[in-house]
Amino acid sequence: MTAPQEPSSKSSRSLSEALVTSCDREPIHRPDAIQPYGLLLIADAKSLSVIAGAGHIEERLASDWLGQALPSLLGISRARLETPHMPSLSDVRVKGLNGETFSAIRRNSDSHVYVELEPLQEEKLLTWDIFGEIDATAERFELCPDITEVCHKGAQIFRQLMGYDRVVVYRFLEDGSGQVIAESRSDALPTLLNHHFPASDIPRQARQLYIRNRIRVIPDVSYEAAPIRPQSAGLSGMDMSDVQLRSVSPVHLQYMKNMGIAASASVSLIVDGVLWGLIACHNVTPRQVGEDVRAACRTLAGVMARQLRNKEELVTYQERLRLRNAMEFLSSRMDTQTSVLDSVRALAPDLQTLFPCDGFAIVCGTEVFKSGILPEKSNILLMRDWLRLKSNYGVFSTSNLEAVFPGAAQYPELSAGVLAITLPFQKPIVLIWSRIELVETIEWAGNPHKAGPDEQGNLHPRTSFKTWEQTVRGRAPRWNNEQIQAARRLRRTLIEDHQNQQLRELNHTLNTTLQERENLLQQKDFLIREVNHRVQNSLQMVTSFLKLQTRGTSNEETAKALGEAQNRISAIGLVHRRLYRDDHFGLIDLARYLEELMQELCLSLGEGWKQQLRLSLVSVLISADRAINVGLLLTELVINTSKYAYDGAAGPLRICLTQVNERIVLTVADQGQNSIKLESSQGFGTRMMKAVVSSLSGVIAYNNLSPGLQAVITIPIEISQQQHDFMHPDPDSAPQGL
Repeated sequence: MTAPQEPSSKSSRSLSEALVTSCDREPIHRPDAIQPYGLLLIADAKSLSVIAGAGHIEERLASDWLGQALPSLLGISRARLETPHMPSLSDVRVKGLNGETFSAIRRNSDSHVYVELEPLQEEKLLTWDIFGEIDATAERFELCPDITEVCHKGAQIFRQLMGYDRVVVYRFLEDGSGQVIAESRSDALPTLLNHHFPASDIPRQARQLYIRNRIRVIPDVSYEAAPIRPQSAGLSGMDMSDVQLRSVSPVHLQYMKNMGIAASASVSLIVDGVLWGLIACHNVTPRQVGEDVRAACRTLAGVMARQLRNKEELVTYQERLRLRNAMEFLSSRMDTQTSVLDSVRALAPDLQTLFPCDGFAIVCGTEVFKSGILPEKSNILLMRDWLRLKSNYGVFSTSNLEAVFPGAAQYPELSAGVLAITLPFQKPIVLIWSRIELVETIEWAGNPHKAGPDEQGNLHPRTSFKTWEQTVRGRAPRWNNEQIQAARRLRRTLIEDHQNQQLRELNHTLNTTLQERENLLQQKDFLIREVNHRVQNSLQMVTSFLKLQTRGTSNEETAKALGEAQNRISAIGLVHRRLYRDDHFGLIDLARYLEELMQELCLSLGEGWKQQLRLSLVSVLISADRAINVGLLLTELVINTSKYAYDGAAGPLRICLTQVNERIVLTVADQGQNSIKLESSQGFGTRMMKAVVSSLSGVIAYNNLSPGLQAVITIPIEISQQQHDFMHPDPDSAPQGL
């Protein structure tokens, strides 16, 4: 049943403002209880004596379990639990009472050993069958033409493997909400295909846990949580993020009951360290999934995630190729003997098709040349004046013009999104590509506008998931990053053409003026070089003072701190040098910058690092100030790797830079034995990194590689106000949701 809503241009904004909910602050990783289908034993890491547990241990394992030695209770050798490089207990079978047999999963912390026991399922996958299924699945994914088909095939494969009534592939969108893009189901549950879910349905801390735990199973939503006992063990509030049996938020359990689900499972789809989406499984009756099936799902999800990345990269490559060919065609037809204004007028039809649009305009002074669907001339001139103030490095883009330019609210059917290039000539020229609004009807799985906590502060999920339609107006299809980058290249080409033409004209008519102009340019260049030279000298002087101070101190900690300060100053100095060396002032090729930065760091840290360093960097243009911050983050991570992972010596270090949609992902991975200390460090460098990542509206996460640690930093290439509000929400705004 559908409940339609009156069209409203403000509806989407009210949704974005409701993203931060009380659920975002719920400590779901510290429930102090487990799901009772399994057992949890907690032992002291040194003595291996069991100090606490959860579940029906007396009835299912041993009546006198508390205080026993964990090896004897499990029937395994002590060495299996004390060997750090062999954490797996996948081959262990623990005999319980009443003929029950358990599989075992081991987790270690600094002070405790956690062992999860789950009853073995009667149906088990054979190793040969698992490998065969993975191989066949990878081949089927490769044959899929696009992302949508990969997701549909994945939903079918996971439902066949796990046996749930409904399996959906859920993709996270830019604003934090999500959409079901593929589904495989029986008649037991209704369809959710194409339905949207608000960001509040999956709180931010839950998304972090999905990255940390790739698969999560809830066999029965009606369970009664089994608390950790005895309370005298003092384990209340401990972090259970890595415990698969961890109890689920009561709000989430009620949420699933409201959906008519008795059991669920979720498998994370992680692309380049970022949570791309989820494979969500639902069943109308309780259902348990064995560890062997879960292991197969983890592997298949990794295969599927790699194919998703490949399909996305293929689409990006095809768009880049199309734009490059179109740009070459335009360049070949550019008449160097005429003005840029005359050239763009002659090439207007080709320029209009360069970026898919509904209307194209060339504005110079009070003259407006337009083609297609566009507002009146007076409105275009007002838009032109506003664009000249708002263009970022001469290029501006938006898919929601009325949100930033109030005057556009009068004509969304004529222009709702624009891509504009401003050419800074004596008589400025503005090129405008315009898209009309795309009136979109979004199907939500229930009304996403949910009430907050009740008078007692308790959270309550929504009770209805019937299709709820919302009409969104005032928005146009978004301009992708490849189109924006192509617009910047086109602007540089037109500016270069104009400059070349000006030089030719001056060469024929104003030789004296040209010489004077050249002298002025040389003087300007000299002054810039002089300023640059003095700034470099100042930075070098600061570095020299730090070196002298380092030699003059006998305190090892002080010497290390001064050495780290030298590396940070070097990172800033390298960006400064590149700013005055590159052709486009203000933008930095991040890959080239990071490569040069690592060369300098290797010289500072020691020659041994050159042989250990592996770089995989994708070229991305970002602003200089963001590049400086990324360089500081990389410098700090490499310094910390040297300090903590390898105790100052050189060791294997892999640095990767990739682009995912409108974000860049920087990963730094080592193989050190003590790397885990980085995640818990509270020193100046760690605090600085958190502050810098926050200023970039990004996130940083750590993945334990056993051995080693992988740091994943994700930041937007260019941060918009809407993204900033989402990454840094108002803590006082707390609409309810899950």
